[in-house]
Amino acid sequence: MQSKPQGTSPEPSQLPEFAEPVARKPLMLLRDTERSLRVKTVDAIAPLLPEQVAVNLGEASLVAEESLEQLAEIDLEDITDADLQPARLQVGMLFLAFGSLAMAFLAMVLYLTQPELTVNEQIQHHWHQYVWFMGLGITGLFVLGREAMRPSEVWEEDDWLEEEEPPARRRRE
Repeated sequence: MQSKPQGTSPEPSQLPEFAEPVARKPLMLLRDTERSLRVKTVDAIAPLLPEQVAVNLGEASLVAEESLEQLAEIDLEDITDADLQPARLQVGMLFLAFGSLAMAFLAMVLYLTQPELTVNEQIQHHWHQYVWFMGLGITGLFVLGREAMRPSEVWEEDDWLEEEEPPARRRRE
């Protein structure tokens, strides 16, 4: 029978301390990662390009540097839900508009290129495109509907409990 070695386990106060990694903000991490990739790429490609194109590439690299520097200064914790509402509305409208315009464009192209087919036959042959464009439009409607159902004000329980009528009745009037 083997005996277990009797080692002394170190006391918690004797354990070595490890340095905590510095938590960088996501936008700073994006800036630094993009910079390292961009600088290497520009350095590798610039000697192969014509002089004017290389100068334009260098200028574009400087503009990207400035833009990412401004982006890294943004604190994501300070962005509120209300700040993002216009962007959500624009995305919903974009999806809805693109879906409907693409559907109209598809109907026009099929009408002009395949006039011998009926509408049902056109849908049978090109149902993939119809599904994609309808999906985009419906997604846009869902985003817009979600925004429409968000409360315009955030009600705290203490605010409306002290008043006579709840906020639901007050909003209808």
